[in-house]
Amino acid sequence: MRQLIIAVLVGMVSFSTAWAEESVYERVPEMKHPADNKWSKEKEALGKMLYFDPRLSGSNWISCATCHNPGLGWGDGLPRTIGDGQKELGRHAPTVINSGYFEVQMWDGRKKSLEDQAKGPIEATGEMNQNFDELIRELKALPGYVKRFTSVFGTNSMTIDNIAKAIATYERSVVSKNAPYDKYWAGDKSAMSTSAVKGMNLFFGKAKCAICHNGPVFTDSGFHNIGVKAAGPLKVDLGRYNESKSDFDKGAFKTPGLRSITQSAPYMHNGTEATLKDVIEFYDRGGDIKENLSPFITPLGLTAQEKKDLVEFLIALDGEPIEVIFPDLP
Repeated sequence: MRQLIIAVLVGMVSFSTAWAEESVYERVPEMKHPADNKWSKEKEALGKMLYFDPRLSGSNWISCATCHNPGLGWGDGLPRTIGDGQKELGRHAPTVINSGYFEVQMWDGRKKSLEDQAKGPIEATGEMNQNFDELIRELKALPGYVKRFTSVFGTNSMTIDNIAKAIATYERSVVSKNAPYDKYWAGDKSAMSTSAVKGMNLFFGKAKCAICHNGPVFTDSGFHNIGVKAAGPLKVDLGRYNESKSDFDKGAFKTPGLRSITQSAPYMHNGTEATLKDVIEFYDRGGDIKENLSPFITPLGLTAQEKKDLVEFLIALDGEPIEVIFPDLP
């Protein structure tokens, strides 16, 4: 298996090098919604209310937006997020931006959809620590929510599954697009600086970033052990292995998307890299922990200017501002 991956790596590096003078550009597509959770304006509005409502937590002070704050790149700005009882958790809060495009959710991929993911933190003891039955009782006591659930889902429709569907619908509206990178490939060659264009060519060539960060939102939705050092309360985090039970996945985590990545520092699954410059330095040295390291991760030999150019390209992936007006809650 590992020999196969190395062979694929060689092929992809050759391909990306051949394309080093121009990007393999893919426009961000229209968001798709599941057949059993079709979009409506009313459902998205209900999901927005629930997303910002701290009553979804057992303490009544943690909302989805506490850890996925629009003002902090739809993360929380912390290396590792703070959960119920002000306890530090083991991983960095991933951004919600473009999560509707991801094939799986969470750093270890244990949630297969946004609907499934929306329920997880609500009941997790260390996160929002809310009992589902208690949550339903609380929301049913609020006529404003009863009216909106009835309008969106029908009578007697206030269930945890419908709560999750509404939240997921709202999260699918959080999309980063029309970045300088998109404008550049739409014909405005002034949209990206000379440094950013050089960084783009490095990204798809010498720096090998596109091996894992590819497609319209710059993720392969795969899992890789990139050699991140331990930090925080988890001295050992096996990542994807906890789900797959495959030795190959020990220490592997999901590839994050890179659009609007400048907004969601710090970086890595446990927040060990504070800035994008630090991230580039990390990859240039070939990671920090060599045990079970992906064959994709090797020293890059980048110059100081090349590192600056890569950062400029990542900045050029920032989409237009996602405006959010805090909803009036029932």
